[in-house]
Amino acid sequence: KIVRLSHSKQFLAQDRKTIDVAYGGDILGVHDPGHFMIGDTIYTGSTRFEFEGIPKFSPESFAKVRLKDPLKRKQLQKGIDQLCEEGMVQMFIQPQVGAQDPVLGVVGVLQFDVMMYRLKDEYGVDGVLERLPFASARWIKGQPASGTLESQDYRVPLVRDAQNNPVLLFKSDWEIDYCLRNLPKGLELSRTH
Repeated sequence: KIVRLSHSKQFLAQDRKTIDVAYGGDILGVHDPGHFMIGDTIYTGSTRFEFEGIPKFSPESFAKVRLKDPLKRKQLQKGIDQLCEEGMVQMFIQPQVGAQDPVLGVVGVLQFDVMMYRLKDEYGVDGVLERLPFASARWIKGQPASGTLESQDYRVPLVRDAQNNPVLLFKSDWEIDYCLRNLPKGLELSRTH
């Protein structure tokens, strides 16, 4: 979309100044009214281009957050959405359950401690972390030769990430190997997205 970048600031050490022209390598700060996400590209001119983006790696620890006060559901969702945008945690939604009870994934377990602290400190959400037995996630690439993704029998949970991409959750390397051997034609599994 077309965005007007007024009051852009250039940063150099501790100095800041408003600028109208920038060059490759300049570090700029722009006011974000909620349009931008980490990894977005801003360009001028008529030729559109996109960088490949920042890959999301397969989480190794999974959990759900159970609220002590059910009336804080909106604050929990706002906090999780913000932490997902920052890349601290990944959210996976079970299609049959919906976004009200997401599966959260992180690369290191310390991230859960930081997440719980920030949810309480910044959003006033007091919850209990409920660990899940999953050990890795794989994104599904492609389309099955017959049927839909949801109609296939993977023997493991099929969920969707925050961008609605299909993801399989595995408890062990054995499950991953079994799934790879029995994966329907036309599909591949990827460690990153």
